Amino acid sequence: MSYDYDFLVIGSGPAGQRAAIQAAKLGKKVMLVERQAVVGGVCINTGTIPSKTLREAVLHLSGHRERGIYGASYQVKQNITMSDLHFRTAHVIRHEIDVTRHQLQRNRIEVVVGNGKFVDAHTVSIEDVPGRGTRNVTADKIVIAVGTLATRDKKIPFDGQRIMISDDILTLEKLPRTLTVIGAGVIGIEYATIFATLGVRVTLVDKRDRLLPFIDREITDALAYQMHQHRVTLRLGEEVKGLEPTQDEKGERVRVTLVSGKQIVSEAALYSIGRTGATESLDLKAAGVEADDRGRLKVNESYQTNQPHIYAVGDVIGFPSLASTSMEQGRLAACHAFNTKAESVPSLFPYGIYTIPEISTVGKNEEELTQEGVPYEIGKANYREIARGQIIGDSAGLLKLIFNLETRELLGVHIIGEGASELIHIGQAVLAHKGSIDYFVNTVFNYPTLAECYKTAAFDGINRLG
Repeated sequence: MSYDYDFLVIGSGPAGQRAAIQAAKLGKKVMLVERQAVVGGVCINTGTIPSKTLREAVLHLSGHRERGIYGASYQVKQNITMSDLHFRTAHVIRHEIDVTRHQLQRNRIEVVVGNGKFVDAHTVSIEDVPGRGTRNVTADKIVIAVGTLATRDKKIPFDGQRIMISDDILTLEKLPRTLTVIGAGVIGIEYATIFATLGVRVTLVDKRDRLLPFIDREITDALAYQMHQHRVTLRLGEEVKGLEPTQDEKGERVRVTLVSGKQIVSEAALYSIGRTGATESLDLKAAGVEADDRGRLKVNESYQTNQPHIYAVGDVIGFPSLASTSMEQGRLAACHAFNTKAESVPSLFPYGIYTIPEISTVGKNEEELTQEGVPYEIGKANYREIARGQIIGDSAGLLKLIFNLETRELLGVHIIGEGASELIHIGQAVLAHKGSIDYFVNTVFNYPTLAECYKTAAFDGINRLG
């Protein structure tokens, strides 16, 4: 058959962008459909970029990074407002949208604004195209990269100010004095630590009995300790029964009732119970593709759905739902679609979690190695032992190496502290080449740098071997 396009991508987030650009670089005729008036998807407009920019603004204005040196009362600006935080966020969003649009243009990708909807397995109807109404197009290969939406409970009266989801934080008018965060996933825990750094009294509720169970326990224990230091109350192993607005002599409040009978009253509540695939409007049945009860799509190792020519990438396929992994999934899907060899190592994808302090990890953790019966040893370096840690005022950071007890091969790297998401890539490179911890012993690092933690941790590990 003859198709209008070789490759059609629905969604312009990180996964969709990378898939479209990769296909274009392979010489294919590509169309990208985006239902919003701006490109970038959730990542640029309401998710990754805004939340990380907000975090950076909070770290700067609150003086958090310098408090280890100048004292707990140090602040760059007194009486920080949401307007102060939104100013920086809006600037970065505008810049990233422009960069993304330019990348698509110079790769000659046709970008169409409209709602994509399947007519059949190779035909997509694009509704509400500006100036054209509805347009039907056919494509040989199709990629679904529509991302996710914050999950909402229909029983909860969301108003965007007192009772909100993460997207609403970008339009929050007033910084609350107290906040209840429901859900200790990555998004919930990031915002909990961001608001706590601003002096907001935060209560974090989650029915699981530990934070971030896919992260090494020693790292999450260190995070929990730091959260307690910022007066965050952790209600783990607790389930929410009800959530309602209320009013007392102090004004408007939100009451959260737990199954255990506890009640938490705060000025605002952030509901962060996972995300749902944004697939409802796609009419997947017309294409013969099925989604689960959370709107997510099941794919094979090549990111193909049950229809081999229809791929799905990014948050819509579930964990790990990171911008970095989504980009790589998009690239790999496009290469597979046109029989182009591409290699990647999913087991070495790094995770960056932008809590305060930030966390980054790559490779195996202790729990995984214990379950697999792999003999291992660890080596640790505390930032307070490193000159750079003292210079930047981070005395609580920790870098942890895990290595094979017999061969000394590096198996995992886990970091909590300033610059963790940058520092992790040194360990990632050594893991990729199956290097041993002796590499760090024999390598000279710039002084003073946080990278010296690798050498200190390696020595610590060797010393544990006796």
